[in-house]
Amino acid sequence: MDLKIKGKLALVSGSTAGIGFAIASQLAAEGARVIVNGRSQQAVDSAVAKIQGEALGFAGDLGTPEAAEAVVARFPGIEILVNNLGIFEPKAFEDIPDEDWRRFFDVNVLSGVRLARLCLPAMKRADWGRIIFISSESAIQIPAEMIHYGMTKTAQLAVARGLAESLAGTRITVNSVLPGPTRSRGVGDFVDALAKSDGKSFDEFEREFFEKVRPTSLIKRFEEPEEIAAMVAYLASPLSSGTTGAALRVDGGCTKSAF
Repeated sequence: MDLKIKGKLALVSGSTAGIGFAIASQLAAEGARVIVNGRSQQAVDSAVAKIQGEALGFAGDLGTPEAAEAVVARFPGIEILVNNLGIFEPKAFEDIPDEDWRRFFDVNVLSGVRLARLCLPAMKRADWGRIIFISSESAIQIPAEMIHYGMTKTAQLAVARGLAESLAGTRITVNSVLPGPTRSRGVGDFVDALAKSDGKSFDEFEREFFEKVRPTSLIKRFEEPEEIAAMVAYLASPLSSGTTGAALRVDGGCTKSAF
């Protein structure tokens, strides 16, 4: 299927590994010009070299106003914005200090808000654009082990829906994607460390995780980043013009709801 995004300029924040890298790779494979982003030049260069297609690099922390303004100034006319940048950390509620709540909100929510605000003028001039927030099934089923993370994922849904409402009648769409537990680099490293500390293999840990921690999963496994990227690539396409203001689940059935 031709997604009709050849030549479109796309920015994927936090895209040197994991879900972000899979999204950048998929968009590039479809012919988009993709800006790959990471905090270090080395990570960006490494990711760009692996992508088949037109990949551009921007090293900088897009959780900061300075880097956000710099990337939009360097690459004017961004047509597809994928807000993938995010952090997570399991921590008991009573151990989460105020500064952690602020840090998670700044990185997971405000970074996307800021980039959308900076990219919108060009999208409005062209009367075409795609803004996609990578949220999580944790937005709906707040994980007890990281409530501060779940809070930010819920906030992304609110921002995306409100922004879509504000753009009614235009050809700019705004959507959220809700992955389930995914074997991205950060999660994979985290799970591997936990498995080893318990003297288990990854497969044993995975089986136990979906029996006890995410029993509602219907696929009973960690998703692969490419499975998330496929949905994002469609939403970035003109073919998805009838979908906006939506929260689309790619969660392996973790969210126990038919709606």
